[in-house]
Amino acid sequence: MRPNSRALDELRSITIETGVSPYAEGSCLIKFGNTHVLCTASVDENVPRWMKGKGKGWVTAEYGMLPRATHTRNRREAAAGRQGGRTMEIQRLIGRALRAGVDMKKLGERQIILDCDVMQADGGTRTASITGAWVALKLATQYLQDEGVLHEDPITDMVAAVSCGIVKGTCRLDLEYVEDAAAQADANFVLSGTGGIIEVQASAEDTPFAADEFAELMRLAQKGIGELTVLQTAAIKA
Repeated sequence: MRPNSRALDELRSITIETGVSPYAEGSCLIKFGNTHVLCTASVDENVPRWMKGKGKGWVTAEYGMLPRATHTRNRREAAAGRQGGRTMEIQRLIGRALRAGVDMKKLGERQIILDCDVMQADGGTRTASITGAWVALKLATQYLQDEGVLHEDPITDMVAAVSCGIVKGTCRLDLEYVEDAAAQADANFVLSGTGGIIEVQASAEDTPFAADEFAELMRLAQKGIGELTVLQTAAIKA
């Protein structure tokens, strides 16, 4: 029996509330069950120094967890004076994932910065961040078009992500923390709205898993991301 009696191929309850940050060009609060992430998109009319003069833009991301996003308080990384390895790895993943769905030439020489702040964590914070950040990014590009800054939509495809894993010998979609902690194998899938693979992170915790089990995890991910893209579409039209 899964937490909340979910079926093996069932997502947690997902909600995406847009316009939650009045000062950001795009924003949403995304909830994957008890994992809640605030995603904001900020337009910067500059690009990194190494990109200047190339006639194209950039999309990047920053990720962080609030001190009481988990059961015990985590020290702010700013207080420690540096970001942890996990934080850096996740924010690079978010940036890579979103850039796969953007035509940088159509964006022009400007960058969009996605901030993903985890307010509450119960597994799948990186996948929730990617899914919500795409919504914030899309809203920001719509804003730029409405303002006449952009004449074409630079978004080429939707991007969403979901976790899958093998727990007690069963392949499951969208793991909560208690499942993730007990998983024999876990994977994060980042796919485009058209079904293309952007990135897959998969590893066994104790014993290797079989190719047919990976195929089942992929099937679950495709099903889940198909449902997530429907929710993303509804959110940006709301």
